[in-house]
Amino acid sequence: MSHTLNSDTDAAPPRELTPAFYGCYDWHSSVHGHWLLVRLAKTYPGAPFVLSAREALRQSLTAKNIAQEAAYLRGEGRASFERPYGLAWLLQLVVELKEWDDPQAREMAANLRPLEEAALGRLSNWLPKLSHPVRIGEHDQTAFALGLMLDYAHDTGNRQFAELIVSKARQFYLGDKDCPLAYEPSGEDFLSPCLGEADLMRLVLPNQEFARWFGAFLPQIATSGDGKWLQPVASPDPSDPKLAHLDGLNLSRAWMLEGIATGLPK
Repeated sequence: MSHTLNSDTDAAPPRELTPAFYGCYDWHSSVHGHWLLVRLAKTYPGAPFVLSAREALRQSLTAKNIAQEAAYLRGEGRASFERPYGLAWLLQLVVELKEWDDPQAREMAANLRPLEEAALGRLSNWLPKLSHPVRIGEHDQTAFALGLMLDYAHDTGNRQFAELIVSKARQFYLGDKDCPLAYEPSGEDFLSPCLGEADLMRLVLPNQEFARWFGAFLPQIATSGDGKWLQPVASPDPSDPKLAHLDGLNLSRAWMLEGIATGLPK
């Protein structure tokens, strides 16, 4: 994990430092691994894996574990911890639980509240100070995270947070044109900078306005149905934790393209 040590007391195993979200390659992978368990259990309630998924969630998302997670997040020297990617995924986990009509889900959502509030405070303090977008294909990309945050704001009825996100999205991206899609991907990308930005803006702009913006932003997209403008990529070594990102890029591109299409007129 990415961990700042301020004193001897910070030298502890992950299961003590972050007792809800540990055991994966990094903190955010554990967070969206839990999100996936919730999504699957909610979507396929009769599946054979649901009992073990529920038990795993019950073990992790206890009030005691989440209190320690919140204390860790608020610790000295951790202002940038998992910002924005991991914190945005945490808000998605909250939304997934709140949308699940289930007693265990309601209990876990209540348990998550201290960490939810800590993440929301961290992001609400950071976004007004952020002067420029981060346009890369990895965790620090602002467009992808802003999209997850906006979903959370809308689903939880947090108008103030939604207005902040929309304001920053317009500030960062409304004037963009001719995104250099041909420069993608970088060798360790799992997100597309160009498509990530477009997928965010379809959440921010009305359909017709988004269509005009999108035409100027990615004019190189073929209207003939020819798919050669965006070819799938292959990881040169899927066993390498960074080079394997390219496998994820194919998936996230498909996810973003589907979202972009829903934001365009027929």
